[in-house]
Amino acid sequence: MKLRKVTAASAVVLALAVTATACGSDDKKDSGSSGGDKKITVGIKFDQPGIGQKTPQGYAGFDVDVATYVAGKLGYKPDQIQWKETKSADRENALSRGDVDFIAASYSITPERQQKVDFAGPYLLAHQDVLIRADDIAIKSPSDLNSKKLCSVTGSTSAQNVHDKLAPKAQLQQYPTYSACLTGLQNKAIDALTTDDSILAGYASQAAFKGKFKLGGFKMTNENYGIGVKKGSDLKAKINTALEAMVSDGSWKKAVDKNFGPAHYKNEPAPKIGNIVS
Repeated sequence: MKLRKVTAASAVVLALAVTATACGSDDKKDSGSSGGDKKITVGIKFDQPGIGQKTPQGYAGFDVDVATYVAGKLGYKPDQIQWKETKSADRENALSRGDVDFIAASYSITPERQQKVDFAGPYLLAHQDVLIRADDIAIKSPSDLNSKKLCSVTGSTSAQNVHDKLAPKAQLQQYPTYSACLTGLQNKAIDALTTDDSILAGYASQAAFKGKFKLGGFKMTNENYGIGVKKGSDLKAKINTALEAMVSDGSWKKAVDKNFGPAHYKNEPAPKIGNIVS
């Protein structure tokens, strides 16, 4: 009788242990809208002032504010967000590998990228422009970039767009980061840095570079910023709902003024979800 009682008790303990293990496994795999003790990993840029930047005080920029708001609507508090640097050339791979849950990193929606990832948004309409030295009087229009050394980052479409459509003789220079391009521009190793006007405005407004650079003022393309998610992810619909709420409750406008106001950046109105301006 004693043996039978012990065996029965052991069976109950074993059953409870298996059940607890199974529940714990489900919790870890669950990526739903409840934060709890879980974390969410968000890809951002670390070197784009005004957009996404790692600073001694933490992370700052418009994309960071948007991502923090979205994560909050998904059920995650700011301290449950793990920020991961995602450079332009590695954004699609980071999503396909599962390194990040979503990416908010000045990520322009293009047909080519839509074949690899899904996009929520857009949440900002920017325009391609150039940043040049403040004393440069030779570059007054996109065509003046012919025979000039034009910098952009590896994986970005910006410089190639200028070369293909506006300045076929531009000498393209690919650097790993925008910060590297900026150093080249300051040292006169390159003549112009091209990317979105929102990003360029962030650089031009930094105290260390005040008065050294200026925007060309060319609206060469439309750049629809979207939040990238893995192909087929149900996060797309949830993030779209969060973005709509951010605009409607005024948080989007506050984030724009906070991050771009010092540079007197004239932003476009908040775009409608799914409205891609070509």
